[in-house]
Amino acid sequence: MSKKDTCEIYCYNEEKVNRIQGQLQKENISRVAQLFKAFADENRAKIAYSLCQDGELCVCDIANIIGSTVATASHHLRTLYKQGIVKYRKEGKLAFYSLEDEHIKQLILIALAHNQEVEVNV
Repeated sequence: MSKKDTCEIYCYNEEKVNRIQGQLQKENISRVAQLFKAFADENRAKIAYSLCQDGELCVCDIANIIGSTVATASHHLRTLYKQGIVKYRKEGKLAFYSLEDEHIKQLILIALAHNQEVEVNV
């Protein structure tokens, strides 16, 4: 970071700081951070993207899509499940996963759109 990237003197807007700090206390920002942390793993991001493309996939499908073992796919799916990103249903001996809700799909699609914009502008 060069000197031009930071303030050259220390001052702050007390009203803005207090207002935003109050809002932060009302929101569960740590939960939001955990949500994005779950997507920080490339395989979990691939799983979420795959579920955006097809509403429901079995664990075996997911393992093949991400190029992993069923055990590895299951591990990632458990993490996504614990974070409230995916849900599952059992059908006999098969487990089918889908996104928990439309918000998750929107997050993935917005991130992809942002990525495309960044690539174009770089």
